[in-house]
Amino acid sequence: MILSSADFTAMTISLKLGMVATILTLAIGSPLAWWLSRGQGLFRRIIGAIATMPLVLPPTVLGFYLLVFLGPRGPVGQLFDYFGLRLLPFTFGGLVFASVISSLPFVVQPLQNAFEALGELPLEAAKTLGASPTYAFFTVILPQARPAFLTAAIMAFSHTLGEFGVVLMIGGNIPDVTRVLSMQIYVYVEMGRTASAHVLSGILMAFAVVTMVLVQFLNPRRPSSSKAIRNPKE
Repeated sequence: MILSSADFTAMTISLKLGMVATILTLAIGSPLAWWLSRGQGLFRRIIGAIATMPLVLPPTVLGFYLLVFLGPRGPVGQLFDYFGLRLLPFTFGGLVFASVISSLPFVVQPLQNAFEALGELPLEAAKTLGASPTYAFFTVILPQARPAFLTAAIMAFSHTLGEFGVVLMIGGNIPDVTRVLSMQIYVYVEMGRTASAHVLSGILMAFAVVTMVLVQFLNPRRPSSSKAIRNPKE
């Protein structure tokens, strides 16, 4: 089955959306995960719960409230209207905004777990050598948490690529603008072109398999305690 020009356009929009949203999600989620890993107060727990809410919230519900929030009667929509800016719903910018929100848990959770696993010892050791907290974070913490960053980037990109409900609510189905791969599959199903839908679905399925294999390699299982304890004479 030969891919049509509409398929390649949808693929291009999806890849562009995935890359932009992943970069922004990492930029927002990394400091948030670091802050959440530094304490266990009630306020941090509430913020952590809000950041991970897209994991359990139905995508259409999340998309609906984002549409209200960004729409002409919402706070962001009114702010954009005041400055004479174009509203975000049904634009590529709106897709980026919604994708960052929906993908945030896939960045925050692995990074927070990695930061908590590292503990305070690396920072304390760097501090004794005269390193500032910022310098220690970039030179000590980030290199040790590199697998978690790679996992977060892969998961955020993959989730953005396969998202449907949020994309439908915020971006609609505008050809060459907001019609991503998941929407293109939906269009083919509606048209009864199941062969074309199979091809695009197979592409996303193959990408999902590769993604999960990469995540497994980046996060190998730790040896059990019985295997980890060895005879010091060995």
